[in-house]
Formats: sequence, C-alpha cells, structure tokens
Amino acid sequence: MLVSDTAAVRRRAVLAGGAVAVAGAGLALAAPAHADNPVFRHGVASGDPLPDAVIIWTRVTVADDATPGSGAGAAATVRWEVAADENFASITASGAATATADTDHTVKVDVTGLAPGCVYFYRFTALGQSSPVGRTRTAPALGASPDGLRFGVVSCANWEAGFFGAYRHLADRADLDAIVHLGDYLYEYGRGEYGGRTGSVRPHDPANEIVSLADYRIRHAQYKTDPDLQRLHALLPFICTWDDHESADNSWSGGSGKHDPAVQGPWADRKAASARAYLEWMPVRASRSGSGVQIYRRLRFGTLAELSMLDLRSYRDQEVKPGAGWREVDNPQRTLTGRAQMDWLTAGLASSTARWKLVGNSVMIAPLVFPPLDPATTAAFTQALGIPQSGLPVNADQWDGYTADRARLYRAITEHGVSDVVFLTGDIHSSWAADLPVNAADPAGPSAGAEFVVPSVTSSSLGEVMQAPPRTAAVPVEEAIKGVNRHLRYVELDSHGFGVLEVTAAQTQMDWFYVVDVTDPRTGLRHGASFAVPAGGRMEPRTTPAS
Repeated sequence: MLVSDTAAVRRRAVLAGGAVAVAGAGLALAAPAHADNPVFRHGVASGDPLPDAVIIWTRVTVADDATPGSGAGAAATVRWEVAADENFASITASGAATATADTDHTVKVDVTGLAPGCVYFYRFTALGQSSPVGRTRTAPALGASPDGLRFGVVSCANWEAGFFGAYRHLADRADLDAIVHLGDYLYEYGRGEYGGRTGSVRPHDPANEIVSLADYRIRHAQYKTDPDLQRLHALLPFICTWDDHESADNSWSGGSGKHDPAVQGPWADRKAASARAYLEWMPVRASRSGSGVQIYRRLRFGTLAELSMLDLRSYRDQEVKPGAGWREVDNPQRTLTGRAQMDWLTAGLASSTARWKLVGNSVMIAPLVFPPLDPATTAAFTQALGIPQSGLPVNADQWDGYTADRARLYRAITEHGVSDVVFLTGDIHSSWAADLPVNAADPAGPSAGAEFVVPSVTSSSLGEVMQAPPRTAAVPVEEAIKGVNRHLRYVELDSHGFGVLEVTAAQTQMDWFYVVDVTDPRTGLRHGASFAVPAGGRMEPRTTPAS
C-alpha cells in the first residue's frame, strides 16, 4: 500500500504532537552514515521529485584508500530498492548500478514508474553493506489540486563559518514536502580565507582553494559528512541550483573575479571540473545542452504551483565595475540569463496554468538602488553622469547589474497578464521581503510579483562583516534601506537560518527562522518574521508562522 502524503495529514500531525516529536520516528532513517557504515559514509539523498519519478543518490567507499577525488578504487555493483514502506515489504522499484572512479564512485538513479503524491523509502546495497534508509516523496499528479505545499528554503552554507544548525532544525520538522536550495551549497575558499564572526569554526578540506576536479570532489564529500546535512538529505528531496561558490566567487560565463588564469589555469577547465563534481555529488536532474549541461528546469506540483529553477551563472556577462562601468548596467546587449534561458522562462510563465508561479532565483531581483529613479524623467541626468536609469545599484552582481534582462522579464509578465509570480532568492546572506514594482520609483504602480530572500545557513552576515554585536549596527542600515527603497517590506541583515514557504490557493507565506548561534552545533531557533502574498494581491505582514 502506498503512503499518501497530503498536506492536511502532515499539518494535523504537527499540531497534535509537535514537529520534533513526529519527526523523531524518522530519525533512524537519517542516522549519520559515516559513524558505523564505512561503505556509505556520505549518506543518501534524493531530489527533483516529479509525479512519477525521483532521483536517488549515494556514494560508495569501495576501499579505505578510495577516497573522494583520489581516482582510486575498483568498480562496484550497487543495488538499489524503492519501497512503499520503511521495512521494504513492498518493493516498488529496484535495480543495479555500477560505481566507478570515473564518477568518483557516486551513484545517481532516476527512479521512474512511481505513483504521484506518495512517500517512498529507498536504500542501496554494496560490498555486503546496506546504506541508511532514505525517505522521499513524489510530486502531486499534474491535474491534482493539493490543499497546500510546504518547502524549506535555504542558501549559502559555508563549512568554515559555523555548524549547519539550520539543516538540523529543518530535519526536525514533519511538515515539509521538499527542500529548495538556492545555491552556494558549498564554498570554494581555502582554509582561513572566509570564516565567520569568530574566524574559522572548522577547517575546509582540502586546505587550498579548490580548482581541480579532485579538489571539488573532496570538498563536496566533506560537506556530505556533516551529520545535519546528511540527515536532512535522507529525509526530504532537494531541489537545487548552483550559484557562484560552487565554482568561484562572482563567476560569470567567461571567468570569475577570483580566478587568475595565469595561476589557476583556463577558466573553462575549472568551470567544467566544478560542474562535473556538482552533478556527480548532487541529486539534480540535468540535461545536455549542446556541448554543455543545462540545470535550469521546471517542476510542477499539481495545479497549485510550478517551480522554475534558474541558472544565473553559466550564461551571464561579466559584472560591471563601479564608475565608468555604470553606463553598461542598462546596455540591452548584456545578459544575466542568456537568451535561451530567458525565452524558456518567459514562455513558461506566460503559458503556466498553475495558480502560483514560483521562481528559484539565486540572486536578488528586487531593485536595491540609491536613489530609485524614474527613468521617464531622468534621461538627461543619466546621459550626463552615466548613472543607470533606475539608480545606482548597491550590488551589480544581482539583477540590478543587468537591468535590460529584468525589464524583459517584467514586460513579459505584465504584457501576458501573468499573476501570482513569487521569486525565491538566496545569495546575499540576509532576509528580505519585497514587492516587485515595474518602476521602483512608483511602488504602488503595476507589479511583476513578489520576492522572498532567505538568510544564509552560516555565511557571514553584514553585522559579522562589521564586527558588530547582533541587532546593533545593522538595524539603522535596515531602516535606511527601506526608507529609500519603498517596495522593500522587510529587511534583516544580521541573522542566519532558513525560510519555510507555505503555498495554498489563497496565498503564499514565507516564515523566516533564525538560529541563535552558528558556532554552537546544538543551537536553538527563533521565529524572525512572516510575510504573505494573497492571490492577486500585494505583500502583507503576518504575526505568526503558518500552522
């Protein structure tokens, strides 16, 4: 018998017994693998749920010297099973794969023929050992109308900056359908190059900045040994995209601000190595695109929601430089998305029949400028001084540095009458809620949607960069930002944590939760804020998290 997984059933369970108590039954599924299971020491994971399919993943350690990135170790046969029950009395699908050094002994299986809207359990067997049991779930049927969906939303997890308490608290919940990871799943820096408030809490492996395929494999493997991340992967499917740090800081199609070809070799080689390791180690369903790999993709959750996951690194032009470079911000030839991805995104939004059009968006799309200007009245000012038409961008790495692409997207949304578009964003280590007016100087005017930005799991916040105690120096900055950018409804620049997005026919609501101390592996948690977007409406505050 398949386990039906309706949102109403899960909410009743949480209300009746508490999320931690209910999730306790699943703790055995997600026990850290490396402690007593040397073959499957990197755990198990699942991802990209479809109504009839899901990716399952593991890595097999075939010998003690067959460490990640080593290229050592013989091939091994890995059997996998997917069942409708935790005891595997009813096997739904099974098969065998081969783990080889060519893929760093990782195994990734796209399991098909599954039933929609159901919980499944999965496991792997190799070299006489069984992996931890993972739990996953398929998306609702395309024509189904689920009462609700709930996603954990995360980004920016720097190993050296702290412990992944945000992942632990997400794993303690029993009401989530999936985890949406918006990028910077790992960081490329060498030891001590980019820590947190108190420096490096735990050292990166390898010690150097990662550049080669072996380097990237070793770093991915290290992150997969974290017990909180390992447990969360085993409990829920992940839906991921990459941002810059999966390759190198502020990367673009032809390089990175931190990449020196004279020292580190051709950028194309480094990018290919980082992409290969990512696709080996992550439960992501990628497709071929010419000579490269395409990870932008779309997932449907019945008639309630459609999620478009973007790739905002592989096709973008180089970020403009301050000063004379400001003139290039409005250049219509510059792109963030690339033409093919923009066409795919706008066509998908225009044709979507889902109530909510969600966009997994690694960098902030809401304007953050000083001051926000009205392009219709500032042409001479722009011509004389070279200031972008909408104002000076604070961060040209975001959509603010590629205003022509943002205008194309907004125009497609408004001209096709697309409603209920919500962007889910990471990257900037802070929390934001924003309306998306077509003209930022007129926040009450026509809107292209709304945006929720989630904080970092551990990566340094503004307050930490300023070496200021929490909720001191950042507070006046937050108020100043909101005062100048009136479309911004919430700004919190200090805290680490995650978001929980609830989607119903009536509204989408984002609840921000913040960990108390990233240097404490058992850190507590607090509710930070909640904002909702009613169907057909504008952003509104909420006093309590969705229940």
